[in-house]
Amino acid sequence: MTTTNQHSQIPQQAFDWYDDYAHGRIDRRTFLSRMSSLAVAGLTSSALLSALTPDYAKAEQVSFNDPAIHASYATFPSPNGHGEGRGYRVVPTGSDGPFPAVLVIHENRGLNPYIKDVARRLAKAGFHAFAPDALHPVGGYPGNDDKGRALQRELDREKIEQDFVAAAHWLKKHSDSQGTLGAVGFCFGGYMVNYLAAVLGDELDAGVPFYGTPAAPELRKGIRAPLQIHLAEKDARVNATWNDYEQDLQRLGIDYQMHMYAGAQHGFHNDSTGRYAPADAELAWQRTVNFFVTRLTKNKGA
Repeated sequence: MTTTNQHSQIPQQAFDWYDDYAHGRIDRRTFLSRMSSLAVAGLTSSALLSALTPDYAKAEQVSFNDPAIHASYATFPSPNGHGEGRGYRVVPTGSDGPFPAVLVIHENRGLNPYIKDVARRLAKAGFHAFAPDALHPVGGYPGNDDKGRALQRELDREKIEQDFVAAAHWLKKHSDSQGTLGAVGFCFGGYMVNYLAAVLGDELDAGVPFYGTPAAPELRKGIRAPLQIHLAEKDARVNATWNDYEQDLQRLGIDYQMHMYAGAQHGFHNDSTGRYAPADAELAWQRTVNFFVTRLTKNKGA
């Protein structure tokens, strides 16, 4: 398949450096210094930076006051994590519940507007969606991705993982949930879906990691859920982990699908940045929704 990107003139180096910066492998000063060395197709370094940096005004496909959904916030207990978690909960309004439930897991910077919109998209498709904020212990997503990344790096990784385990348990047992549980996540959230698949076992009914690294090898034997895995061809860092992960999935007899998107960048589903690939994002999303419909609503005859 081909990838359509409105910023296709951005050189691959810029995408790679942004990925290094966004994942803490280089600091902001180094990133900006490298960007200043690029001047292609008439783009200045500031224009390149603007294209790569999220503009969340572009990330609303479903309005928060769409009459087909109802959005609110909810807290949940997390005794093995930070004590309490909080997230964005969205349910359909067109029919009575309970609904199949999907946990929505953000990237490495907290619950930003793009992830909230993903939760609303799922609710509009008929699911009970819940998107926890890993940054709740430090006041929640700060409205700025750089600050969000810094805050998330400061938190205890194992406690964050346990917060999402607690959120999964809470969501599956919620009165608006019918007892089936899916999880979808992006980047760090993709890793968390793989982690939850490994530690929840039969409690997870379907997992969809977008460009996420796998759980530690010693945990993978616990995987039971079917997985639909989305990878981007230009995402060398994550793709380097795939062969080993696939071998374990095959050895364990896991029902999985892997979709590789030709020419796509890490983060191609995020419609707020220059990495967004509209055609691939739409295809991946339709695959995701169809997968959840099949795996989570099968007892209702879907």
